[in-house]
Amino acid sequence: MLGFTNVTSLTNERTFNPTVIPRAGVGNSMPLIVGVAKASNFGLLYAILCAFAFDYCVRQKIGGVNLNFFIVNQLPVIPSDTYIQPCQQANGPQTLRNWLLPRVLELTYTAWDLEPFARDCGWNGPPFRCDEERRFLLRCELDAAFFHLYLGPEEEWRRKPESLTRYFPTPRHAVDYIMDTFPIVKRKDEEKWGEYRTKRVILEIYDEMAEAMRKGIPYQTRFNPPPGPSENGLPDWKPGQPKPANWPYHIHAPKGCETTLGD
Repeated sequence: MLGFTNVTSLTNERTFNPTVIPRAGVGNSMPLIVGVAKASNFGLLYAILCAFAFDYCVRQKIGGVNLNFFIVNQLPVIPSDTYIQPCQQANGPQTLRNWLLPRVLELTYTAWDLEPFARDCGWNGPPFRCDEERRFLLRCELDAAFFHLYLGPEEEWRRKPESLTRYFPTPRHAVDYIMDTFPIVKRKDEEKWGEYRTKRVILEIYDEMAEAMRKGIPYQTRFNPPPGPSENGLPDWKPGQPKPANWPYHIHAPKGCETTLGD
């Protein structure tokens, strides 16, 4: 189930706050989004709703503290047929859906409660570990990718009205500006890291993706192992057996094979 809080504010850290939850009853302050045909598209919709690019659009629409459905229905969501297009960031022939979904799964499926969601998205393995540094980079990769999808390539940007390009000569200038409209994210980063780390890393990855697209080469992710499910499957691990030496560190143990903290 995908829902969002309908009480919010422009002054919050983030304005649109979606969440995926197991099937359960919810109150009237958490409207549900239903009607998505494919479960995998449901996961991709969730990723869009979490993106800074989308949240910036929400902030242009809301005028009070109530995020009503008539506002949500007007928000710009990337069409589902976009996901079947070739992904320029991928290493090899791959659709955008297949590049995005492993990242969404790793960020979302961190507890057994959401096992049905993971299965609907094609993953039958255990949940992913909640590694904060890895999760931060996953979010930055997704945000950079969605900025490219929402703003388009630089060549296309140059054909925009002069009233826009006068203030934002390139889409990168627009990304820089949008990230500065999240002052609480900036303040928390500066308090913890001494810099606006989220903005810096998103822009770095955005630039790396842009350079890869200009050169016609795959974008090289910073992750090892790659995001999401293991490409070669998981080694066999049954209850009572020791942990396989090649078990991916970012994936939890199977049920019945729980390990000690730090394994």
